[in-house]
Amino acid sequence: MDDQVDHSRRRLLTVATVGTGAIGVAFAAAPFLASWNPSARAKALGAPVEVDASKLEPGQMIKVAWRGQPIYVVRRTKDVIQHLGDHNDLLVDPDSDASEQPAYIKASGAARARNPEYWVGLGVCTHLGCAPLGAFERRKEFQLAGVDLGSNWPGGFYCPCHGSKYDASGRVFKNVPAPKNLTIPPYALGKDMHIVIGVDDASQNA
Repeated sequence: MDDQVDHSRRRLLTVATVGTGAIGVAFAAAPFLASWNPSARAKALGAPVEVDASKLEPGQMIKVAWRGQPIYVVRRTKDVIQHLGDHNDLLVDPDSDASEQPAYIKASGAARARNPEYWVGLGVCTHLGCAPLGAFERRKEFQLAGVDLGSNWPGGFYCPCHGSKYDASGRVFKNVPAPKNLTIPPYALGKDMHIVIGVDDASQNA
């Protein structure tokens, strides 16, 4: 009788031990298996981002995140647009020959935009990755964050980290630390000035 009870206890302990081990393996394996499938957040980081630029006033900017990086959308004033070609001699790469940008942006010339009124670009300085500040008005004298941006400022961006300057098309000035123009991501224009960042096909609608 005692032997039967003892054997029963052994079988129960064995089953319990094996079962606990199996559950432990399952819990340990779950994160590993889950890592094979990208998370919703990872998918979202690579997905296109839609921006409603219809409510932007001239001279205003909005910032959104795409693939973990800041994207600037600027509505330029008519005055700034009309004078984009007036300061090429101050720029390192006025024709954007060495810029990171889609071919259709290169074809747009000084505007560097599908629609000249709306500029879309990566808000990351090409020197060391700081976030440039916007100063989008043309002025004979312009100070931003206590820094004199020089005479006849054409409107554009100033990087507060090391002093790099870019015009309103993201083209870098000479004699500053940044070596290249600001990067422009692929994007498409949808209906009612809804801009889809991360889509390289202009036929796609927002």
